[in-house]
Amino acid sequence: MSKRPNPELIDDENPEWTAAMIRDSIRFGDLPQTLQAKLRRGRGPNKAPTKERISIRLSSETVRYFRATGDGWQTRMDDALRDWVAART
Repeated sequence: MSKRPNPELIDDENPEWTAAMIRDSIRFGDLPQTLQAKLRRGRGPNKAPTKERISIRLSSETVRYFRATGDGWQTRMDDALRDWVAART
């Protein structure tokens, strides 16, 4: 069963590995210890989440407004709520 690749899913910067690439690859354990340590580093400086995942019901008008502002709308909504709380404390 031969399936044609979806051209939208082809990534020229990260092509599918060939048999030669697999043959020439190096196992993680065979890399220098310094490189292994860098690759194992983890999430980065903010290892503990600073936000809490919740489920909340909001009016569709409010959500539509913030979504219309583009990427980062959830952060902007969080900022608006934070400003609201600060004004009342």
